[in-house]
Amino acid sequence: PILWITSLALDPRNIDKPLELRLIPPGASLDSFRRVLLEPSQLLCKNPNDPASCMTFAKLLKNSLIVALGTSLLAVVLGSSAAYAFSRFQFIGREAGMLGFVALLMLPTSAILANLFALLSQIRIGDESLRLTLFGLMLAYGSTTLPFVIWNLKGYFDTIPKELEEAALIDGASMLQTFLRIIMPLSVPAIAVTVLFSFMTGWTEFILAWTFLEDPSRFTLAMALRSMQGQFATPWSDFAAMSILMSIPIVILFFLLQRYLVSGLTVGGVKG
Repeated sequence: PILWITSLALDPRNIDKPLELRLIPPGASLDSFRRVLLEPSQLLCKNPNDPASCMTFAKLLKNSLIVALGTSLLAVVLGSSAAYAFSRFQFIGREAGMLGFVALLMLPTSAILANLFALLSQIRIGDESLRLTLFGLMLAYGSTTLPFVIWNLKGYFDTIPKELEEAALIDGASMLQTFLRIIMPLSVPAIAVTVLFSFMTGWTEFILAWTFLEDPSRFTLAMALRSMQGQFATPWSDFAAMSILMSIPIVILFFLLQRYLVSGLTVGGVKG
């Protein structure tokens, strides 16, 4: 697959139906990368008659970063606090809640699409529905990532000895200080997994985005990539170039967090 997409991105013909696979196609060039990076998308325009209103790669990148980073932040803040409560406190519905998270993990995105659409449409910020904003999209993505985040972090918190917290409480620390200064620093591997998976959700998902967003100025890179695939024709060189460019931030983030990922997944995933 990597060989195939690289060959397509370098193919200057931008053909609709690639029939041959070569690492370096005839007349290989970087024109597809130039078009994707520098030319506005004719498919994503607020006003089709005004080229200045068309989305550029820089604008799409900005929106994608806002959504992906916002989703990661929501997942870490809400997921870690909820997971800590499930790990350390005893309350009515605790076991049922954990089983409910497992059930939610089994549902595809399309199963909750209508519910999220109705809920976010009823909330308004000023004169605009929350559903039409990037913040509303972050909330939608956060709701899909939280079940995994809570389950994984809860399992990791269970491996941290409670004696560390008890010692901090004896020294005068509050429950919040214990959580922020003891638990969170010791849970960096699990938090790294949370950040990576949440970022990938906000970066690559397009089904919810296409359903919620209407203003092209708020579209993301994943939406732009999907818009290239037409019913009868697809510029495969541009499509492949966009795919490669979109994968770069994920690869960079993966290598930055690589030292934490294995321990974060294995330790947090085997206890619950």
